[in-house]
Amino acid sequence: MFRNRAALARLRSRAQGKLGRLIVLTGARQTGKTTLSRRAFPDWPYVSLEDPVVRPSYSRMSAAELAERYPTVILDEVQKAPSLVETVKAAYDAYPDSRFVLLGSSQILLLSKVRESLAGRAAIEELWPLTLPEMLTQSWDDTCRDSRLIRWLRAPNDFEIFDGVPGTSSSFATQQRQFDSYLDYGAMPTVVDPELSREDRISWLNDYQRTYLERDVADLASLRDLEPFVIAQKVIASHTGRLVNYSDLARSAGIAPATARRFLRYLELSYQVVVLPPFHRNVEKRLSKAPKIHFLDPGILRALLNRWGELSDEEYESAVVAEIYKQVRTARLSIDAFHLRTYDGREVDLLLELEHGFVAFEIKKTRRVARADVRSFHELEELLDKPLLAGFALSQDRDARFLDTRTLALPVAWTLGPPDP
Repeated sequence: MFRNRAALARLRSRAQGKLGRLIVLTGARQTGKTTLSRRAFPDWPYVSLEDPVVRPSYSRMSAAELAERYPTVILDEVQKAPSLVETVKAAYDAYPDSRFVLLGSSQILLLSKVRESLAGRAAIEELWPLTLPEMLTQSWDDTCRDSRLIRWLRAPNDFEIFDGVPGTSSSFATQQRQFDSYLDYGAMPTVVDPELSREDRISWLNDYQRTYLERDVADLASLRDLEPFVIAQKVIASHTGRLVNYSDLARSAGIAPATARRFLRYLELSYQVVVLPPFHRNVEKRLSKAPKIHFLDPGILRALLNRWGELSDEEYESAVVAEIYKQVRTARLSIDAFHLRTYDGREVDLLLELEHGFVAFEIKKTRRVARADVRSFHELEELLDKPLLAGFALSQDRDARFLDTRTLALPVAWTLGPPDP
């Protein structure tokens, strides 16, 4: 079963414009880049550079040969043939009717080459694991609608978007079931298929790790011995939802702190983790400057830890932060994400910076939220350099209600799912 992707219409529209002659689509392995691009451009030739036998022949092509043979083309796994990017650049400049879509999983190789060679030419798109609204579609023909949160972020004064009684809504029940499945198995397109058994999904997620190590890590770094990276990856997974302490990571993984820093960067560049920067622009306040780790997919996290029971508080926080992060990036909103922690222990799990202010999030696994759960929002504005527009307490609570004039307690699935049509 294919789910619709929010990027589909944008990809088609962008490719038709003057500034969309060269599109770079990147993202984690198995997020559906190939499927999406072939759906968006069904009449374009598709060339995969994965095969080492055919790769040299394409790497040796001149710009004239490329443009004549493939005036429009999808080039997959282009990070495997970096020299071809130079050929694409030359063909782009010399043949104004040529159009290219480049696909790749390794951000460090693909995007660094783009920055060097294709600056001012390439339109970059990122594809993430499925968002909750995407998971709720049943086919490419279904409309993929923005979640309540994304709609509110587009118009951050309209709190009526969150109105309703979740417990009496049939759409909320469906959203909750899908979100619970996301917590169990993640949001990679393959595992969202409802026809797969639990055993099939777990098996696929375990196999994904091997593929990731054999392909993405090989692209990112020529590691002679993968064992230190494998150990570090598991240690980092066990630290999801926590502040980064490179000395602790290094000690637990048996590596140097500089190596721990480098390995975490590899995971970030291959779309496995989000390293959430700290907000600390207010130099007069004692704010932590340590970033925070969040794994992007709870299914992959579970496979790494080989733990399939109830998520810990930190793992649940990471799953929710990851979903919000994916939705904001998929919607291409001009929003920066931070966490905030003071040295005396006050903490904001997620802080989104909009043009005119901040939005704060407290994430709880609890089934009932009280005002005491958002005490970190009290006097928060004193730490910020823009107004606090609103605070959200997201939990497994089934009610949607105001805790005060600017703070809402909301069910996670209600907030991150689309409203009724």
